[in-house]
Amino acid sequence: MRKLTALLSVLTFSTAFVVAADVKENWSKHCASCHGKDGKGQTKAGKMADTRDLTDAAYQASFTDDEAFKQIKEGLKDKAGKERMKPFADKLSDDEIKALVALARTFKK
Repeated sequence: MRKLTALLSVLTFSTAFVVAADVKENWSKHCASCHGKDGKGQTKAGKMADTRDLTDAAYQASFTDDEAFKQIKEGLKDKAGKERMKPFADKLSDDEIKALVALARTFKK
């Protein structure tokens, strides 16, 4: 029984480590070019797209996790219909998108 418990603990830790590595890889691959590695949005592409600062607690409070999930999955358009953020539904699973939302929340100061 102890061996089984130890094995389950190792598997749980390993899975958590892989998920953490995957979310950071996904952030780097799909998000950092606009949002920056630090979430501030101060990249060239982020400035052009008027990307908001994810370290700003007031901005973070202005949207729910569900809203952020939907924006990542479906993309974001401005009032004129111009695409501000491309959709990632065909590139990321729902679990990967949820992990990105959770990671974005960690930028809040």
